[in-house]
Amino acid sequence: MTDTPEKELPDKAQSRCGFVVLIGAPNAGKSTLTNRMVGTKVSIVTHKVQTTRVRIRGVAAVDGCQLVLVDTPGIFTPKRRLDIAMVETAWSEARGADLVVVLIDALKGFNKESKHILAEASTIELPLVLALNKVDAVKKEQLLALAEAAAEACAFDEVFMISALNGEGVDDLKAHLAAAVPAGPWLYPEDQIGDSPLRQWAAEITREKLTLRLHQELPYASTVETTTWKELKDASLRIEQTIYVERDSQKKIVLGSGGGTIKGISMDARKELSETLEVPVHLFLFVKVRQRWGDDPERYREMGLDYPKG
Repeated sequence: MTDTPEKELPDKAQSRCGFVVLIGAPNAGKSTLTNRMVGTKVSIVTHKVQTTRVRIRGVAAVDGCQLVLVDTPGIFTPKRRLDIAMVETAWSEARGADLVVVLIDALKGFNKESKHILAEASTIELPLVLALNKVDAVKKEQLLALAEAAAEACAFDEVFMISALNGEGVDDLKAHLAAAVPAGPWLYPEDQIGDSPLRQWAAEITREKLTLRLHQELPYASTVETTTWKELKDASLRIEQTIYVERDSQKKIVLGSGGGTIKGISMDARKELSETLEVPVHLFLFVKVRQRWGDDPERYREMGLDYPKG
């Protein structure tokens, strides 16, 4: 989030700062790892694939070093225009980084999806780090075999065995990244944890709650935009958001019987927004049908994605 009080950047003679991009398949644990290294939630997390749609930056300080951690959409075989935009964003961010961390879900192993990611990652002329995630649920011999197979497919500077969920191995990974990024001044104030505009961040929080409550394909056929952000005289906030879906039948599902589903989504989102912003929040959600919103360039601009051609 960007709306934090201004503070002078640390004046450290040996300061270091760099962009570390996390790439991997959907549900590999990139958002969980980003939040773990930052120390607080900057990226939404659900158990469903393709939750992350845009690049999210989290900022972490480690021994005089500032890590700008870039959480990216999961890499998979795209089918829709939105899928293409998400995958293109991930690779574009990776190619503009100082370091790239490739996350592989150790539970899924070295499958067709991870082989494709490693093959493409091997073409990036940047320092690469392999992080095998969810190692707490995999036998050691399996992990070693997986690490060997990955190393044969792509040249990594280092390999780390981690659990983003419980923190195992994350401090070692973080220390390596801090030592590997280039020397230079910090880019963000010392107390800043991310750079997402508050309006976009708030929309992501609501989309997280929507994704958790709805099932099947509906979360992937919807998007959320913050349309109004107004500070009231009592210091509370009035936030209005629109949930776009593609069909009338989807709108009925989001609203729920007697408006129960949309009310639950609103309550969950309002609670987290109020707790994080530390002010009362009045959240108003509206649901609109916009057919083929996934082909509307304006929706991509609102999400912070480039509109893919073709």
